[in-house]
Amino acid sequence: MAQLVTGNMAVKGTKFLWKCLPVHVEKADRSQLRVKWKTEEGKTCDDVFDTVLFAVGRQAQTSRLNLDKVGVKTHPDSHKVLATNEQSSVSHIYAIGDVLQGKPELTPVAIKAGKLLARRLFENSKKQMDYENVATTVFTPLEYASVGLSEEKAVEKHGIQNLEIYHAFYKPLQYTLAERDASQCYLKAVCLREHPQKVIGLHMTGPHAGEVMQGFSAALKCGLNIELLEQTVGIHPTVAEEVVKLNISKRSGEDPTVTGC
Repeated sequence: MAQLVTGNMAVKGTKFLWKCLPVHVEKADRSQLRVKWKTEEGKTCDDVFDTVLFAVGRQAQTSRLNLDKVGVKTHPDSHKVLATNEQSSVSHIYAIGDVLQGKPELTPVAIKAGKLLARRLFENSKKQMDYENVATTVFTPLEYASVGLSEEKAVEKHGIQNLEIYHAFYKPLQYTLAERDASQCYLKAVCLREHPQKVIGLHMTGPHAGEVMQGFSAALKCGLNIELLEQTVGIHPTVAEEVVKLNISKRSGEDPTVTGC
């Protein structure tokens, strides 16, 4: 899925330098910046750029909180809090959001978890946060959206022999009318092989992928399977209807390119 997104960006002119580590940035002429980097083989390269954007991710800023002094356990590498249902190793200390080890780093996740925790603490609620099947989107020029397990994680958890992967390359109507290249528009449903073939992961690259995945994430929460997907009538002409038409499995070896309505 990632290669489809970067492939689409490359076709449109984005140049990628893979497996390179920036080591130095300095001012050059005309307010530009000269960047030096090392390749995977150890070769040093440099070039001049107009803008340098750092997107290095986030790290939990817990080291200065002296959590170990009160007994709150954290992960040795990520420094995130180890917790069960937001409750840390100290019963009256809780953590929510990105600071939790092994939980999605998504704002809506933190908001919902915080609301549910407040209700448990002050309204006698028993409802816990469900961290499974949380949908997310990468807003690249060709959107990528997913919910549930990736194919790799599914294989790791269930074994390839216990999975059926349905997939399709499709062409959105808006691409057809504009005569745009749709070769990176792709759908994949990761399912358990045993009947009724429960869907445990759904992935999509294409226009409006995030909007489409929001609805299907609710379906996964309700136990979506391939039979239910096939029984669902699509809305024509939308990209979402391509999901309900998935019927070619990787195991079959058939060409997954959609050729008609």
